[in-house]
Amino acid sequence: MNELKKNDIITLQISDLGTEGEGIGKLDGFPFFVKGAIPGDEIEAGITKLKKNYGYARLIRIIRASEDRVQASCPVFGKCGGCRIMHMSYPAQLAYKEKKVVENLVRIGGFDRDELSVKKDSILGMEEPFRYRNKAVYPVARGKDGHICAGFFAARTHEVIECEDCLIGAAENADIIKRILGWMEEYGIEPYDEVSRKGLIRHIFIRKAFATGQLQVCLIATGQKLPHSDELLNKLSDITSVWLNVNDENTNVIFGKKTLLLGGKEYIEDVLLDIKFRISPLSFYQVNPTQTHKLYGAALDYADLKGGEYVWDICCGIGTITLAAADRLKKLGRGGRVLGLEIVPEAIENAKENAGLNDLDNVEFVCAPAEDYLPERIKSGSEHPDVIIVDPPRAGLERPAIDAILAVSPSKIVYVSCDPATLARDLRLLADGGYSIEHFRACDMFAQTAHCETVVSLSRV
Repeated sequence: MNELKKNDIITLQISDLGTEGEGIGKLDGFPFFVKGAIPGDEIEAGITKLKKNYGYARLIRIIRASEDRVQASCPVFGKCGGCRIMHMSYPAQLAYKEKKVVENLVRIGGFDRDELSVKKDSILGMEEPFRYRNKAVYPVARGKDGHICAGFFAARTHEVIECEDCLIGAAENADIIKRILGWMEEYGIEPYDEVSRKGLIRHIFIRKAFATGQLQVCLIATGQKLPHSDELLNKLSDITSVWLNVNDENTNVIFGKKTLLLGGKEYIEDVLLDIKFRISPLSFYQVNPTQTHKLYGAALDYADLKGGEYVWDICCGIGTITLAAADRLKKLGRGGRVLGLEIVPEAIENAKENAGLNDLDNVEFVCAPAEDYLPERIKSGSEHPDVIIVDPPRAGLERPAIDAILAVSPSKIVYVSCDPATLARDLRLLADGGYSIEHFRACDMFAQTAHCETVVSLSRV
């Protein structure tokens, strides 16, 4: 590849997709990553960067389009950093995500492909792959023509791409954004500027409870008071819960440490897996309720509870799976109870409140790291867990947590993952520790994007 250089024009047959949804094509065995290309495309591309073992190129034109290529329905597709595979048909998106999970299990986890094919259940897709997100965060800025706008950051930048109506967000978002921006324009309230570090409004956060229709709005601002806040509340009189979050730090973190109720209730209520949840602005709550029902339902099915089991839910958040498991045990009528473990104190408080809201007395929540709490629980003579459920963040489980789980040695482990690579890494450690994969399946929680969730059941050998 020494004869090739930056800006050279090449022709590629795209055969695969990368982890972020970029097309992969090979020239004499040398792979190039091309944003906007999909498998089946024949393209002309310009080389933008050459590494030792791979390169990057920009899409110049499509010579022959893939059969899976569709017209993206969003006007800012390709500019916004969000929906990177909206130009693929939805069946092709599902096939890509299912393949992504398997390839990671084989390549990173070292699992046998033929054995996996027997244990794989079909991917859980969406009936309607649009308007599924119950949460959106819009950065606010001044547009190039001087007007105040809201939208989303372009990929790997802090340039705001104007977009008030995201097609994977709730339909109500666009109207709420217009009302808030209108209030800002009317009363001369400035958006925050990251360069000058001046201005008041940084982001607009909107959350919808799909089961109840209740809406929550939180303005992230640099000050503890909003001028003309009464006028804002008049414009948002139909919103269930309106908040102000204070973030005056020079940081990329969205939320600050202080959150103040401006109007309405302190929470909105939603229903998931027959469990009521009260949700505040800082509560972690899955963004796709329809698919969360499928994903967590699959996790509980994989847990195969018969009644009487002692279940531990590690990384339990506000107790979504924990409470659903407790509810299932209660309905079976044969006893059993659930322990939820989480390191975020606010999440544990939310979980306890939600347990009381649903009259579930067969559940306990503890704020502690798994690697510290699990060994102490066993030493104290408490009951041994029959099932451990884990739903860690994208980074997966820390090695001490895996060692603690192996030391506890439950009969069954159910692993819910939002990253196939860290899932494969952790499953290898669990397999080396004496567990075997029983079943696994991908679940599409984020249609039009390259992200994919997976649920896996493992049994002790």
